[in-house]
Amino acid sequence: MFELSHLRCFVAVAEELHFGRAAVRLNLSQPPLSRQVQLLEHALGVRLLERTSRVVRLTRAGETFLPEARRLLRLAEGAALAARRTASGEAGSVTLGFTAASGYDFLPRFIQTFRAQAPGVDLVLKEMVSADQFESLAAGRIEIGLVRPWFNRREFSSQLVAREPLLLAAPEGHPLAQAAEVALADLDQQPMVTYSPYEARYFYDLVAALCASAGATPHYVQHVSQIHSILGLVKAGLGVALVPRAAGNLRFDGVLLRPIALDARSGEAPNLVELHAVWQPTNTNPALATLRGLLPRVG
Repeated sequence: MFELSHLRCFVAVAEELHFGRAAVRLNLSQPPLSRQVQLLEHALGVRLLERTSRVVRLTRAGETFLPEARRLLRLAEGAALAARRTASGEAGSVTLGFTAASGYDFLPRFIQTFRAQAPGVDLVLKEMVSADQFESLAAGRIEIGLVRPWFNRREFSSQLVAREPLLLAAPEGHPLAQAAEVALADLDQQPMVTYSPYEARYFYDLVAALCASAGATPHYVQHVSQIHSILGLVKAGLGVALVPRAAGNLRFDGVLLRPIALDARSGEAPNLVELHAVWQPTNTNPALATLRGLLPRVG
């Protein structure tokens, strides 16, 4: 069987039609060069070159074999380059899980950055709730996830990548929709659409804790898991809701979003929502390392 070195020597001689020039081009002396071409001809069982003291010519078999030899060399060089790029994280693929809400703002912005900075890496996206992402991480079905921070899983590494406030969503015409900002205490006895304690546990606990801290007891009329569903129910007039600021990108007609007043004691927003990236620290995929290096760090 012939080797790549045989092909390189043959192509050089075939293109130069001169053993001396081909030897200089390959930084070889002529005897080893001639030997490489002879070994190739022996492996193929055909003569590729006609040699005389004055000229070197391709045989018909050589003319046929030359473009195939060039193609094989390009394939070999391409394979080597692909291997090096994959090892360095410049190529390959990585599978990312994400929650629906992260797709409203953070994920589109991150994808734009990722495609610009790592164009050779294939990003495979899978939408799933946070709990399912942890199961998929453990099973190897995804390699990194975008989740809400209710988790306590020490086997995973994590990084805070986004933080945003909750806003009040109210139907047009609602008294609270007319205010420049809303205090959490204003939610007392208000009909309110909130989150499912099962599929959206993080948001459910956060809203409940915020209302309790302000001494407000809303009248919860519906529990649903998806933010776009909550906005639809608000639009229908079932009640108000607390939603992440990124929900404004959904642009629901008939629903107004109002900021929550800062905490009087700390002067800070009392209702920040966090998004974390999580991954298996034992994952050695170079493309995952590339993705992690592009994630924003939020202090």
